[in-house]
Amino acid sequence: MTNVAGKLFDEPAGDVPTEGYGKFSTGIIPSHILRREIRLKKLIVAAEEIDEAQIQPASLDLRLGRFAYRVRASFLPGVGTTVEKKLHSVTMHKIDISDGAVLEAGCVYVVPLIERMELRDRISGIANPKSSTGRLDVFTRLITDGARAFDTVEAGYRGPLYAEITPRTFPVLVRKGTRLNQLRLRSGSPQSSDTELRKLHALSPLVDEEPNISNGLGLSIDLEGAAKNALVGWRAKRHTGVVDIDRDRNLDPFAFWDPVIADQTRSIVLDPDEFYILVSRESVAIPLNYAAEMVPFDPLVGEFRVHYAGFFDPGFGLEPGHPPAARAVLEVRSREVPFILEHGQVIGRLVFERLTDPPLAAYGQTIGSSYQRQGLKLSKHFRQPD
Repeated sequence: MTNVAGKLFDEPAGDVPTEGYGKFSTGIIPSHILRREIRLKKLIVAAEEIDEAQIQPASLDLRLGRFAYRVRASFLPGVGTTVEKKLHSVTMHKIDISDGAVLEAGCVYVVPLIERMELRDRISGIANPKSSTGRLDVFTRLITDGARAFDTVEAGYRGPLYAEITPRTFPVLVRKGTRLNQLRLRSGSPQSSDTELRKLHALSPLVDEEPNISNGLGLSIDLEGAAKNALVGWRAKRHTGVVDIDRDRNLDPFAFWDPVIADQTRSIVLDPDEFYILVSRESVAIPLNYAAEMVPFDPLVGEFRVHYAGFFDPGFGLEPGHPPAARAVLEVRSREVPFILEHGQVIGRLVFERLTDPPLAAYGQTIGSSYQRQGLKLSKHFRQPD
């Protein structure tokens, strides 16, 4: 039950530790611990109350602040320098997005976020675009003061957060409070070994076939489909209308995308600098006490980038008593040269990290998750095609 409609929920019933981070001293910090820390104004603080809808089973959605800065180029501040100081030398103009503003394709923006960090010595953070953000080809990364790398918050960091945003294909409408990035907090270094993954698969299948485990769980591409002339992907159109990030299921997919149809070659040529939505051949299930992240399989196997939005929450694709139920949707962009993808080619891998405590609510319909049981699926902004 909530105190105020739309605001942070009272802690749900369950065994919530009053101190520490749960059963294990290392791992990804789950939602019920995040809620506790937010109430106590620890680890994550904000100028405006954090909404329950921001809290995911193993991450927190971050909100854009009031102003966006159009900058000449992407940057990292580097040790000893703040983002604010760097903005003074690279900003072209400042935009008030309180009531909504369009971010143009091909332009780079930096937006201060409403949330900020108050981390302890052993607590660090990692960020990714939200699934719906990545599926729109919006390239967004988290920046901190003194950062030497994007999407990382060093252990013990205390300071503001910023989102660097570059819409690559579609212009997007955003406003104060729009959520493009999500943040995971971790205690220590909990990444699982291949031996642990094999044991985990034996206890609770991670994929619906023999697993390809090597430096994580390998996933391959589906370019065959379920029938002849099946839809196996989407290719983004250029020079389209605007996508309102905060409006769901109101857009005609064929106004923004061209379908990719399976053919007898079971392959596709990725054109340079074009954006594709494809899907994994395997169905995936993430156990309740683990979270996963998609990372490139091997940068030496092809000139393409896969999966901007890499977080897989506990419970994704998991249905007790049934095989894994959800495919991994892949955001794919070729680089400088055309590249042929073949059906079954390994294109990415999932790395798994244990949670410090199982979440009290997992990914799925009960918490309003958009992509449980998904197959090939565009972002939630588009109507399901006939």
